[in-house]
Amino acid sequence: MLHELGYSLQANRKTREGGTHPDRDAQFEHLNAQVEVYLSAGEPVISVDAKKKELVGDFKNPGREWSPQGQPEEVRVYDFPIAGLGRATPYGVYDLGQNTGWVNVGIDHNTAAFAVESIRRWWKEVGKPQYPQAKRLLISADGGGSNGSRVRLWKWELQQLADETGLAITVCHLPPGTSKWNKIEHRLFAWISQNWRGKPLTSYAVILKLIAATTTKGGLSVQCQLDTHTYPAGRKVSDEEMASIIIVPDAFHGEWNYTILPHDHFN
Repeated sequence: MLHELGYSLQANRKTREGGTHPDRDAQFEHLNAQVEVYLSAGEPVISVDAKKKELVGDFKNPGREWSPQGQPEEVRVYDFPIAGLGRATPYGVYDLGQNTGWVNVGIDHNTAAFAVESIRRWWKEVGKPQYPQAKRLLISADGGGSNGSRVRLWKWELQQLADETGLAITVCHLPPGTSKWNKIEHRLFAWISQNWRGKPLTSYAVILKLIAATTTKGGLSVQCQLDTHTYPAGRKVSDEEMASIIIVPDAFHGEWNYTILPHDHFN
């Protein structure tokens, strides 16, 4: 009777994003315009975000993989962290101009310090050799999380990066409730998830190997690195430290769009 009435078994679908900001579309237009300006000038443009934490060990990983019939890979019944292995937090940097990905696999907290360290490692290993004449860097990031628009530590750490590299760092945050539209999600993370589907992430070495082996017909290539540093949670940035940041808000939604200049910019 249910089939005749047009019913079928269906899972929940994530479609509701919450409240829509009145300037959502305008912010996307602003972001896209900035991207075009930077790319046409040969300046680097990156999309950044942290992928969800993954348990390290012989745990079930969603998805299916080809195996001899009746011989599925056996994994643990319960998802309790294994002492000495813990979790992995992949933080990704996707280069829009080059269609390349960089993933910093952390073993500690996903803090703003970890986020900026991931960008720093990308710049040293990939970005600077690729863009030796770059004076500016454009970052597209979600509005929340470790790289959120209201996170003081995010801005403080970006100031340190700007001073180290001499780059003027412009950040454009995605408007609220639109994180799934961040390009890194469907141009990098989606392919990583597809590449390791059905494969237990038994060690950090396996995670690095699976991430680095991710490719697409469109030419995507990915590099990754293990980050064994610790990033304590709860780091507070004082008002004095905030006052030392050279931050220039954009005329349009300066809380979402701003540039952090190196301290020697005016010298």
